[in-house]
Amino acid sequence: MAKVKELQNASLTTQVIARDRIKDIFLDEKLAKQIVSAAKRNTKKRTSEDDVTESPSKKKKFGSLMEEPLTPAELEESLALPAASVIENEISSTVLHTNRAPLVLAFAVVLLKYTMPEQPLSSRLSLAQAVVSVNSRSKAVNLGLGSGKSAEDEGWGQGQSIVKIMGREIKVLRRWGYEWQSEVVKTEAAQEVVKYEDAAEPDTHPPHEGDVPLWGLDLEALKKSNGPSAPGTQVSSVGGLPIYTAQSARAYLLKSFDHASSSKAESATQKKTTNATKIAEKEQALGMLLGALELLYLSWADVLDKAELDRRAWSWYVRVRPDVANGVAGWGGKGDVKLADVLGLRRSP
Repeated sequence: MAKVKELQNASLTTQVIARDRIKDIFLDEKLAKQIVSAAKRNTKKRTSEDDVTESPSKKKKFGSLMEEPLTPAELEESLALPAASVIENEISSTVLHTNRAPLVLAFAVVLLKYTMPEQPLSSRLSLAQAVVSVNSRSKAVNLGLGSGKSAEDEGWGQGQSIVKIMGREIKVLRRWGYEWQSEVVKTEAAQEVVKYEDAAEPDTHPPHEGDVPLWGLDLEALKKSNGPSAPGTQVSSVGGLPIYTAQSARAYLLKSFDHASSSKAESATQKKTTNATKIAEKEQALGMLLGALELLYLSWADVLDKAELDRRAWSWYVRVRPDVANGVAGWGGKGDVKLADVLGLRRSP
């Protein structure tokens, strides 16, 4: 402490001391080395603290809290799925490896482009995920993996609007004021709807929700929360009602499809691939499936009304779904889906 004044007069900070400019003040070499060592330890500690304070991850986290929410148009863009393949020869030679639930999801998402063309992609994903959930619960009960009445059977969601998708009645929530299209896109979409309506037989399809976008309601989550979602729950909700989120449905599609050949080869050889390569392969596989489904629905859209197209979609899915073991043993099991079989369901010219 007696040397503090001398240190101050020499303008020596701990960083400067650490660079060995202390010998002129402390003539005792052993003491000087101790002072230098202490200064180095202090400098290292400060640098570490500064790095933590200024770390990019911290800044990013703070920044994300300050970001503006996505506009409807930006949200729809962020949910874009891989481009559907248009090369029929490639599609017909593709075999995918997957399980049944994501295949139902894909069938429903593409179906809704034709039965509910006024719905944005976010709504189609949410509604399709509702179909998967309702179907999975029904299957689980039949297999003895679930018990008790469903939330809908117990009256949850009573009074909410209902739409029918692939034969399943889905409770929905209207998204009032959700303007996701520009005026030009709205006009083009309206023309497509009119064109489709003209092609269908008149007055044979059930009433629909018009141009109001929809969310699929998660009634089981509503039941578990014993009413409107309480603060702090992990269920995504709108107006206190839990919904199936478009983001989770999209993520499920993106991760669920592999090329059967690459899947078997990797399993046999334990080949290691980069994460980016795996993601690209899965997206390409999904694009093939979406292309096959587009071609299937498109072939029937001009001869079937919406209700009939919806009714047939489930039977089409059943005919191409992967084979799995019967009963509980096959729950969640994977198998192959030949896209040539999907194309084979198209209407003959």
